[in-house]
Amino acid sequence: MASFKTDESFLEKISIGVIGTQQVFSVLQRQGHKPIELERGSMNYKIWKKIKIKRIRVPDILCVDNGIRVESRAKTKLEISMSHSSSDPDRGWDFGMKETDYVAIVICEKNGSEPVDWIADNLVQFISIKALREAEKEQKVIFVKPKGAEEGFEARINWPACIATSKGEIIEIDKTIKYRTEEGRIKWVGLTKGGKRLSPLVKIGDKVQPNQILASVVNVSQTIPDTIVNSNFFLANLSSLILSERYAAAKALSYFNEKKVISSLLNKLTDKDEHIYVKLEVAASLCRLGADGYTFIRECLKDTYLQNILEAVIVLAEIKTNTANKILCNVLLDESFDPEIRAGAAWGLGEQQNKSALTSLIASFNSTDENVKIEAARALGKLTSNYSNEILSAFNIATPNEMPGIAWALTKSNSINIYHFLDNLNSLEARQWISYIIGMQGEEKYISEIERLKNKDPEVYFAVTLLWKITTSWINGLKEY
Repeated sequence: MASFKTDESFLEKISIGVIGTQQVFSVLQRQGHKPIELERGSMNYKIWKKIKIKRIRVPDILCVDNGIRVESRAKTKLEISMSHSSSDPDRGWDFGMKETDYVAIVICEKNGSEPVDWIADNLVQFISIKALREAEKEQKVIFVKPKGAEEGFEARINWPACIATSKGEIIEIDKTIKYRTEEGRIKWVGLTKGGKRLSPLVKIGDKVQPNQILASVVNVSQTIPDTIVNSNFFLANLSSLILSERYAAAKALSYFNEKKVISSLLNKLTDKDEHIYVKLEVAASLCRLGADGYTFIRECLKDTYLQNILEAVIVLAEIKTNTANKILCNVLLDESFDPEIRAGAAWGLGEQQNKSALTSLIASFNSTDENVKIEAARALGKLTSNYSNEILSAFNIATPNEMPGIAWALTKSNSINIYHFLDNLNSLEARQWISYIIGMQGEEKYISEIERLKNKDPEVYFAVTLLWKITTSWINGLKEY
């Protein structure tokens, strides 16, 4: 009998990875690099349930300044380890990686009760793929057998290391590494593990912090090389025989506004043998550089394969131009598209934060497909951060079909108050949804204004205070197991 992870467990795994990658990205920025997301989706929680996209396997992050690719590995317990299949090369620990790539290791800790409640440690540690491969070749690693079906039947490779558990200062390195904590205690770690000899990565006098790798069979650093590359580096990779190299180059070249770059991208777009996902990235780069990549993307929207259409929609979401926004609005409202494609367009409009999308998002609440309406409401909720007043104005003239989605979005706004609603209690439908908006936002936000509402409309006042009572009760959210 097959064994599968629960949905909650799956979401938690994704969340740990996302939080870890976001932290690695942030650390690289602080160190002066120019990182971009290379593995699409590695930095957000969006899951496409119906249409599965089989993407080109690449590391999570690419630094445009030095051409180095970084694979993030978030851990709940710090160790240098990778899942590995000895029977399937596509599932080998280093599949798709090259020796100049790096792995970034970061610890994540639980920070709440929900599957997405994780926080990443400030310490990010980098190891080159070259060093990891050399240690494996020299038999310095430990192979760990799979525990069972819940682990996916994959083995793990462990590169032995010793870890600091407290802040302190290195005071002695001999057969062990000793360090004095800030509280004055002496701690030590051994220089052998699993029968493997470890090399110290610190020296006497060094300050150390929790989760820092003090010794290992591979070199570990808190930085990556700061060498500089220019557009020629990525132009050369655009012609590489390796698919992942061409894909990364297509993305990176949007950061070089040069005639030779635009010319090369236009030529690549005419290559009939090139992978469609490489060409989509080429088209996206051209759009960002002010050239015509939209024609190709529009053709992809007519593709016979849904995953290619969805990828085109997601690419449009990232371009963030008025033209891309208009194309997404057209897809959202065109019922000839598959509902998940339209839902993807709604999601993309939320990512773009463009005010011109408001009308289309609200119009989509008249759709018969619930997933389209759900994604449109979520997108509208994101837009409240900048356009609450415009969304509130739309609520005042909305149809009964449109009001629920707009009302839900307005519960996400931080800038509206009761005064905005007092003049709009003009229909039963509006009064019901205004009760919902105020009631779901919480008593602490409106308590100083609630008397105004009581005087204006006692029935809405009653509904709001009832909602407050329910949502703050200990029984709210109580589950039966």
